[in-house]
Amino acid sequence: MEKKSTTSEKSSSSRRDFVKAAGVTAAGFMIVPRHVLGGKGFTAPSDKLIVAGVGVGGKGTSDLANFAKSGKADIAYLCDVDDRRAATSIANYPKAKYYKDFREMFEKESKNFDAVSVSTPDHTHAVVAMAAMQLGKHVYVQKPMTHDIYEARKLTEAAAKYKVVTQMGNQGSSGDGVRTLHEWYDAGIIGDVDTVYIWTNRPIWPQGIPWPSEKPAVPKELDWDLWLGTAPKKDYVDNLIPGSWRGWWDYGTGALGDLGCHLMEAPFRVLGLKYATDMQASVGSVFTAFGKRGVFPDSCPPSSHATLTFPKTAKTKGPVTMHWMDGGIKPERPEELGPNELFGDGNSGILFVGSKGKMMASEYAANPRLLPLSKMEEVKVKQKFARVPGSADGHYAQWVEGCIAGYGKMELSSPFELAGPLTEAILGANLAIRGADMPKAREDGKGFTYPGSNMKMLWDAQNMKVTNFDEVNQFVRRNYRDGWSLGV
Repeated sequence: MEKKSTTSEKSSSSRRDFVKAAGVTAAGFMIVPRHVLGGKGFTAPSDKLIVAGVGVGGKGTSDLANFAKSGKADIAYLCDVDDRRAATSIANYPKAKYYKDFREMFEKESKNFDAVSVSTPDHTHAVVAMAAMQLGKHVYVQKPMTHDIYEARKLTEAAAKYKVVTQMGNQGSSGDGVRTLHEWYDAGIIGDVDTVYIWTNRPIWPQGIPWPSEKPAVPKELDWDLWLGTAPKKDYVDNLIPGSWRGWWDYGTGALGDLGCHLMEAPFRVLGLKYATDMQASVGSVFTAFGKRGVFPDSCPPSSHATLTFPKTAKTKGPVTMHWMDGGIKPERPEELGPNELFGDGNSGILFVGSKGKMMASEYAANPRLLPLSKMEEVKVKQKFARVPGSADGHYAQWVEGCIAGYGKMELSSPFELAGPLTEAILGANLAIRGADMPKAREDGKGFTYPGSNMKMLWDAQNMKVTNFDEVNQFVRRNYRDGWSLGV
């Protein structure tokens, strides 16, 4: 990543040249298969997936460790903008070559690796993943797949165009729990579902706050300009790294971005959902003085309740209403649940409301239960869906195996064709949340009104736009900082 900004046009042109050159080089690189080298028990280079990690601290550390744990992946290249965060991975893989700029790593090393794991903050997921796919590299991208709806749509299209194996990092999609829920629903145990409730205690980082006014020195180990990436230029602030960037719209996607992919995936899979038709939201407010509501447009609100409507699918008799609640807000306890019985997992949960009954699960769709809980002893349903070896923990090995097998050779739990629409729904709920929290100055100059909090936003999925509240469409596709491009 150059320190000196260039125009978007120059960036796009240079990136096309880089991708083309690297692609030509990669085309001439041949891996010798095991059967040619021979030798029983011999592990040829082609039997190992050579992985480059971008964003190798925090979640990236555990992602890479899980790929290596599969026994079929070599972590050969590491990239991070912060040497402090990268330290553990550098120690774990002493033979891996380390870079700070993923573009430099791709340009110099693309012929030497097969796949890329992306565990950066949300605002740089898309640019890294797209550049990798354009080089023909398989990609694993942490949830949410992207920061913007437009990015999710383009990455989904790119996965099919470049014929690469993709997986989003929502491990619960490989779990036994979602498959059990799916089998119960298909067996008609709870009848037809028309309503789903999802809740979480997130955020567990500050939200609904002003941007810090202090301007501390940038830590010497951090390249702040590279960390900002596609986001607007701002001075460095403390306590953004690690984790708290999730609460700022320029970088994160709030509680929905953190846990939405873990909690909404089960209803998507079980009910066959895809694109919402409308969304609405209400948000928690922060008052800085009596009667004075704080206005913090850069920060996600402290809590929210978003509602999405999905059209009838092949697995439902009518539309499905999905409620998302965060900040500790929960739906009413179902009457079938005993007064002292745990609702969800205590912090998060999923509740399917059917015409003949209800079923519930915890985060990652773990611990599925029929309500009342006594039905668990009565109902026995034949297994219909194959389980992923290792359940949720097998999510990583599944991607490794899929990459080695090749595009289209193996079914994965969260390929972009499924993860893309799921991500779009999550980010669509965020559109409603941002709209509900968007102030409009009163004509008399006395404070603000919030028109988006009192409407249902109608969503045109094909054209990716809200048709009746244009103010939020600016968030469907961000304007990247000069020098950055999605390359499409």
